[in-house]
Amino acid sequence: MQPFARLALIHRGPAVESLHHGVVAVADAEGQLVLTRGDADLVTFPRSSLKPFQAIALVETGAADALGLTPAHIALACASHHAQDFQVAMVRDWLARLDLDERALVCGPALPHGQADMAAVLRSGGGPSRVFHNCSGKHCGFLTLARRIGAPSTGYELADHPGQRLFVDAFSELLGRDAAALPRGVDGCGLPALALPVAAMARAAARFAGVRVAGAERQRAITRILGAMRDHADHISGRDQPTERLVRATGGRVVVKGGAEGFCLAFVPERGLGIAIKLADGASRAKMAVLVGVLAELGIVKREAAPALMAAVEAPIRDSNGHEAGRIQVTL
Repeated sequence: MQPFARLALIHRGPAVESLHHGVVAVADAEGQLVLTRGDADLVTFPRSSLKPFQAIALVETGAADALGLTPAHIALACASHHAQDFQVAMVRDWLARLDLDERALVCGPALPHGQADMAAVLRSGGGPSRVFHNCSGKHCGFLTLARRIGAPSTGYELADHPGQRLFVDAFSELLGRDAAALPRGVDGCGLPALALPVAAMARAAARFAGVRVAGAERQRAITRILGAMRDHADHISGRDQPTERLVRATGGRVVVKGGAEGFCLAFVPERGLGIAIKLADGASRAKMAVLVGVLAELGIVKREAAPALMAAVEAPIRDSNGHEAGRIQVTL
């Protein structure tokens, strides 16, 4: 089997300019693969697509409730946010509740994602800040968990920190194997990054979507996380961003969490399905359109509605005057 399947073409005028190859795996909560493209056993890093799993202990231990966190906070713990004003305000408030400042965050200084937000910070005399980092909500979650379990607030990025061990324990149950044995790297925000097969990630996502775990507290935690990500999809990346548009377009039947380097994960709770997508070139372009194509293939999105939804979740290919210059074609 070829490791990568052709997933999308980029057209410019009459010719194909670029190709995106990758891997798709869709699993059900019983662990069966129901759709694949490419080699689903490819081992790769899901990157930020792991954040919903990393949030389990925050909720399960009672840490979120002890600090009075809302579903919006839980969504932000799962986010790769764009540092829009409402997200930055929430991170700063969260740190204040912990009596900490941004120096407690392991993630490095960054600027907001959007050009207008970045320009506003620079015009005001500001600069890079740890609260602007797209993972700062996740880091606030680990700091909150550390306080709840009596662990140090420093060193939470280390694999042997009690907070990291709780994440690995929860992920192991969903994975069906010891996640501590997975290859380990360092994520862009400084926390551990695990590598695993695309198919294994789809199976873990399916069990998460179907809430297939043994303990009642963990079941409630996962249900709350899914609800928070569904109801506060604007916190996951930003307002009027592809994630929010897709969740809104599907009436909340699909919950989405992207990852760096071309990874995308989707949960379909009503059908207990997990969808994992990895673009081989690490591009973000086309992965959301490919996800829509997968949803259409599964009958979750009507085929006739798929082209409009693809256009809504992918940035158009335009020239410098804003005129359309190309298009994305999904080739599942």
